[in-house]
Amino acid sequence: MPRPVNAEKRAELLEQVVCHLQHHGLAQMSLSPLAEAVGTTKRMLLYYFGSRENLLAQVLAASRPDIHVMFDDVQDPAGLGKAVHDLWEAITVGEQSGVIRMLLQLLSLAATDPEQYGSFGADSIEAMLRPIAAAYVRLGHPPQQARAAATLLASGLRGLCQDRLVTHDVARTDAAARHLAESAVAVAAIG
Repeated sequence: MPRPVNAEKRAELLEQVVCHLQHHGLAQMSLSPLAEAVGTTKRMLLYYFGSRENLLAQVLAASRPDIHVMFDDVQDPAGLGKAVHDLWEAITVGEQSGVIRMLLQLLSLAATDPEQYGSFGADSIEAMLRPIAAAYVRLGHPPQQARAAATLLASGLRGLCQDRLVTHDVARTDAAARHLAESAVAVAAIG
């Protein structure tokens, strides 16, 4: 009978892998160099995570911005505006700023190598859309319209974040994010 996996060690290893990939990216993720970088072996990564694909799925799930925390309590347009502001802050200067780099790289890989990364990219987009769309539904929008509004908002913020990472133009991207938030609130108010 196989020995049970040490959940504490597994969680610690996952945290180290997430940290490493946030700083070094996903594109060249290979188990042997990754294992060496986090102080373990390829064999141990496979023992704890089963496969490269399973490890990647768990890394992505563990590192997604927690959009639910920001959007689950939205009950009015002003609450939506605050949630959008909080999300923008989290992905640009807050605790999620490292994660967003990995998400942007994943989406690029999903577009160029859909066979390997497509489902991971689609899952990551859906994880962002669900809580935002649910907030729009609570504000009176039909589900299809809520998903369209959530798509515009999430895609707009991701694009602005990528712009900021590339150009380092904080003032312009902050102003654009404020404008996007104001537009999101205006749409929510007419729901």
